[in-house]
Amino acid sequence: MQLNELGETENIENEAWQALENSILYYQGRPVGTLAAYDPSVEALNYDQCFIRDFVSSALIFLIKGRTDIVRNFLEETLKLQPKEKALDAYKPGRGLIPASFKVISSDGEEVLEADFGEHAIARVTPVDSCLWWLILLRAYVVATNDYSLAYQPEFQKGIRLIMDICLANRFDMYPTLLVPDGACMIDRRMGIYGHPLEIQVLFFTALRAARELLVCRGNEEIVEAIDNRLPLLCGHIRQHYWIDINRLNAIYRFKSEEYGKAAVNLFNIYADSLPYYDLDKWLPKKGGYLAGNVGPSQLDTRFFSLGNLMAIVSDLATEKQSQAIMNLIEKRWDDLVGDMPMKICFPALEHEEYRVVTGCDPKNIPWSYHNAGSWPVLMWMLAAAAVKTKRTSLAEKAIEIAQSRLGEDEWPEYYDGKKGRLIGKQARKYQTWTITGYLLAKELIANPAHLPLISFDKLPAEVVSKACELESNSVSPYLSR
Repeated sequence: MQLNELGETENIENEAWQALENSILYYQGRPVGTLAAYDPSVEALNYDQCFIRDFVSSALIFLIKGRTDIVRNFLEETLKLQPKEKALDAYKPGRGLIPASFKVISSDGEEVLEADFGEHAIARVTPVDSCLWWLILLRAYVVATNDYSLAYQPEFQKGIRLIMDICLANRFDMYPTLLVPDGACMIDRRMGIYGHPLEIQVLFFTALRAARELLVCRGNEEIVEAIDNRLPLLCGHIRQHYWIDINRLNAIYRFKSEEYGKAAVNLFNIYADSLPYYDLDKWLPKKGGYLAGNVGPSQLDTRFFSLGNLMAIVSDLATEKQSQAIMNLIEKRWDDLVGDMPMKICFPALEHEEYRVVTGCDPKNIPWSYHNAGSWPVLMWMLAAAAVKTKRTSLAEKAIEIAQSRLGEDEWPEYYDGKKGRLIGKQARKYQTWTITGYLLAKELIANPAHLPLISFDKLPAEVVSKACELESNSVSPYLSR
């Protein structure tokens, strides 16, 4: 890299750090989070709040830089917002939920935190991912600081148990995955992900692993046993039933439908005509593969969802072979998934009649925009983490180089539109904090891979792997076993 390019890169990073400083949210004189976006030139709307999922990349950057106070304050204050009693009103948040966001307001001359559990969100969707991200971040704080005393405090142990209670509760469902409505995660608008979307299942798996590390105090034995029972079931289920590569596609292509009983091969009764076989046949590289977006009764969503696939690599939910296949796919289909701005939240976009039916003609989710295959720079940090995990760092370096050539000049927009991400998002907010931190965190992870354990784990225990493999082999299609 030439001197002038180094200078430009340094200027971009300095600008990013300053923008991050400007976004810090203070409560009673203490930093407690970051605003979703800080752009004084436009109306704040709900971008003056701290969103739990948005803050994760900010928190990881702060932990890396030794600014642990803001992360600790965030964890303590959001825990206080968690409902501890059962709600008698069906319109109230359930016990154990972590809010989607919070903001500082003035009440009777005093500062208070006002939580939003979805009551004010578009479509009034209750977040499912907030409590999962909160657990993952608590564990990252403990890893960074070695301060186990925070997680072992009675109120934190109770908070973790309450989250596990709602995640592990019996439901009208007999899968190890979490059943959730549309819009319950980063994709928070109607996009046909209701049921068992990959993003939630991967975050659920990662949160289970985090909770398993943190729930060591007496009285947690039943929860720990429940986690130990669920982990191999969830792991085996996702690795087997969500995986798509050319061999798996061939097996599904030859499925018979309307099978009944324990000997059924087509367990979810997937109808062959419901899948775009010929598009997938052209798109799937020979040595590439990925985890499907959703699996359920007569449903196999073959869209590629970036967050779920990348986090599956980082958390060890995907096997080593599957992880390499996902990275192979990203490399071979670079123009589709990365293009001119890393990276697509999903691919391909819903278009034409499918777009109208599935999204309800959502004007923000028009094809190749926003959550309908828009490009989100925040996903760079997950790409970098997956690249470090799989020792494919050149892919992340290439993505970072693409991004830094535009992000500063474009004033750090929330997302980009178009098939290759060339257009600044039609309704994208500028100086979006997680765009800034996605870039900075990706740089930090590539520069120093020793930071990866903040969001990664040791290998799964042998007994979990063994049981997961047993579950996979017991449910494997006869076409796959050849």
